[in-house]
Amino acid sequence: MKILILGADGYLGHSLMLYLAARGHEVFGVDNFMRRSWVKTMNSISALPIADHPHRMSAFHSKFEYTPYFWTIDVGEYDQMCHVLEMVQPDAIVHFAECPSAPYSMIDANKAMFVMRNNVIGTMSLIYAMKEKSPHSHLIKLGTMGEYGTPNIDIPEGFFDIEYRGRQDMLPFPKQAGSWYHWSKVHDSNNIMWACKVWGLRSTDIMQGVVYGTRIPEMMSERGDYVIPVLRTRLDFDESFGTAINRFVCQAVIGHPLTIFGDIGKQTRGFLPLVDSMQCLTLAIENPADEGEYRVFNQFEETYSVLGLAQTVRRVASDFGIDAEIKHLETPRSEAQEHYYNPDHEHLLNLGYKPTRDMESVLTEMFIDLLEYQAEIKEYKDVLIPHIFWSGEERTAEWLK
Repeated sequence: MKILILGADGYLGHSLMLYLAARGHEVFGVDNFMRRSWVKTMNSISALPIADHPHRMSAFHSKFEYTPYFWTIDVGEYDQMCHVLEMVQPDAIVHFAECPSAPYSMIDANKAMFVMRNNVIGTMSLIYAMKEKSPHSHLIKLGTMGEYGTPNIDIPEGFFDIEYRGRQDMLPFPKQAGSWYHWSKVHDSNNIMWACKVWGLRSTDIMQGVVYGTRIPEMMSERGDYVIPVLRTRLDFDESFGTAINRFVCQAVIGHPLTIFGDIGKQTRGFLPLVDSMQCLTLAIENPADEGEYRVFNQFEETYSVLGLAQTVRRVASDFGIDAEIKHLETPRSEAQEHYYNPDHEHLLNLGYKPTRDMESVLTEMFIDLLEYQAEIKEYKDVLIPHIFWSGEERTAEWLK
């Protein structure tokens, strides 16, 4: 298959290019390299050094004996997206090319409006370009489980049956997003669903949980005994572009307390190893939606509370002789600290998804990879404490007793 990956320089995009190429697919890339710039604006770095684009492409050529076509453009540039789609005529388009940060979107009015424009208008540009130049392509859009929020009922995969005043229907499940970023993803979902209905496009909307891990087999040496540095993907740990699990591991590596937001720590989310995210995305690509179909896959493997996650990281850290302390911070977010959380995730299992890794084994790899860069992470330790509050104020979160 010919597969165009938007956001191909990112954590998932770079990994997916390698994963798909290793399975015989022809991959193409689009990226304007904004993720690298965004992280710099947070006064941070990738915890794992990543190669520049020319070196990545050179390594890709050495591994797969071809260099992918790659366009350095913004997805929101409609004419250029039309040109790319007309030239490639992809079987599938994987859309990772959005600003993926809730905290970043909550910094101030300018950041909130930027995230909305970048994400919503970028996706509108893409679906109009698809309509004009490649209406047969299957769009795989990366959404987030955060679109649903934390309702006090089970979460279906996109749609649910409802009976109201004696009448029945199947409707999109109501969304209760928790940041301007998450609302931008909700708007994307609605716009894509409408485009499938009125234009006959086809799309799979991936509501993905938190992905973690530093490597997939395609980044390893032929013997599988070490990661090839130039093939590494990024790993962010700052408050905007990192995740709780990245933050916890990086904190443990440098002897910093593992910071739980709030005094309870029972905020619960779904998690998925990087290599199994690649498997799920590939299943969606290789089993496309029908013409006019908009379908939703909830993509995660296990659910953990933030406290349970920190305790798991602490157990693995002890295997490396690290005594990781768990401490609580004032939460910067507007969210329930304890809630019901029971989402469905059957569609990918029905396509053949089989989990391959458990959290502790992946965390072990993360510690091995990140301990090598302990000094670099420690140099940027200030980004481990949040200062972006959903209320709009900017200050440093305080420790809780």
